[in-house]
Amino acid sequence: MADPKGFLKTTERELPPRRPVPVRIMDWREVYENVDGAVIRRQAGRCMDCGIPFCHKGCPLGNLIPEWNDLTWRGEGRSAIERLHATNNFPEFTGRLCPAPCESSCVLGINQPAVTIKQIEVSIIDEAFANGWVEAEPPGRLTGKTVAVVGSGPAGLAAAQQLTRAGHTVAVYERDDRIGGLMRYGIPDFKMEKRQLELRLKQMRDEGTRFRAGVEIGVDIAWDDLRNRYDAVVVATGATVPRELPIPGRDLAGIHFAMEYLTESNKATAGDRVPNQITAEGKHVVVIGGGDTGADCIGTAHRQGALSVTNLAIGTQPPEERPEHQPWPMTPTLFEVASAHEEGGERTYLASTVEFLGNDGGEVRALRVAETAFVDGRRVPRSGTEREIPADLILIAMGFTGPEQESVAAQLSAQFTDRGNIARADDYQTSSPGVFVAGDAGRGQSLIVWAIAEGRAVAASVDEYLMGETALPAPVRPHDVAIGLLPA
Repeated sequence: MADPKGFLKTTERELPPRRPVPVRIMDWREVYENVDGAVIRRQAGRCMDCGIPFCHKGCPLGNLIPEWNDLTWRGEGRSAIERLHATNNFPEFTGRLCPAPCESSCVLGINQPAVTIKQIEVSIIDEAFANGWVEAEPPGRLTGKTVAVVGSGPAGLAAAQQLTRAGHTVAVYERDDRIGGLMRYGIPDFKMEKRQLELRLKQMRDEGTRFRAGVEIGVDIAWDDLRNRYDAVVVATGATVPRELPIPGRDLAGIHFAMEYLTESNKATAGDRVPNQITAEGKHVVVIGGGDTGADCIGTAHRQGALSVTNLAIGTQPPEERPEHQPWPMTPTLFEVASAHEEGGERTYLASTVEFLGNDGGEVRALRVAETAFVDGRRVPRSGTEREIPADLILIAMGFTGPEQESVAAQLSAQFTDRGNIARADDYQTSSPGVFVAGDAGRGQSLIVWAIAEGRAVAASVDEYLMGETALPAPVRPHDVAIGLLPA
């Protein structure tokens, strides 16, 4: 364990400071400043000898959190990254982007602020990259088996790395022009600079993973042709169909899905020329949806020079403290202030969008909203509370309904669940033999930590399918959530 008296000597939770708002909105660099190593070690020392580390229960990856906390406190960074990599292929991603359900389950959190697990995690991997401790791990031998991974988000990359290290020849197909999926074009640089992604992709290339960007399976190569070319196929295309808002005026110009907006912004940040780019510069912006994607839109709009930013959420404002019906070690729904919210704008709850209003030129000029009322368990606009909010740019960030189905259903005869996800057995295999699915395409919109966990697990299933047995770890199975073993 770490310092036996650490949680008694250090009772405060020290988080990394964010760069000043006037400074950070002028660039696209990550918002957090570097943290002194003494602070990291002090926080790691707060990890208790709690007997049963419930942080394991909160993490779908089963990260060995107490072990690498102890090693961090002792200053043994190289051993710490070995323990972290034992369960997590990409801690540089989760350490920046995961909402850290492990911290909600921290035993210390019963009566003190939880250990800063997420910050310790990212400090371990950043130190490892800085010192050259992250090295390629090519397989000692090749099996002669080939695997196609479709989709290069966290699930696809995790599956590809595990399968490559097992000795299979793996090709990752991505329809976008660059590898990375949602992490490439859905996550703004102020949350994760793309150099973090490039460092990991270099390691994977050095290990032997092959990447094929700009190839859309189902269009450029038929799904059944791909299946015939490879011994196994992993579908990791994500849940990319956005949730629509079908109200009057939806066809007006200036109304976009969040991912359209974020993708173009990320391409421009990367130096690409984006003709007719959707931009917030000089506009009154309204973001519909109070989740992480909505916050990404808010931060992006601030950096593009929006005149105003208004964020609408249909539900009630969450509490600031853990509610009684979500006791420890559950992951509570809390009111959070992301870095983007600090930068300005207005957050409005209980706001139901009724209608988009346009000008004579067919462009949106405002939207009509009403207070949300709860009637028979449904959220409906309360009559008589309507008002208008000026808007030149409206971004719909209401989440995603599932994967794109047309080509998969037609060419692979894949089955789908009632929720629109690709159906799969407990070994992640679809109704099409040799075709497996992992990540959001199979479980629906979820967390990056779940995507990596499922990528690792599907790799074990594919390896067993190809070789008859496997030594790869399988942290989760689809039924683990259904029967309540892990948080959804």
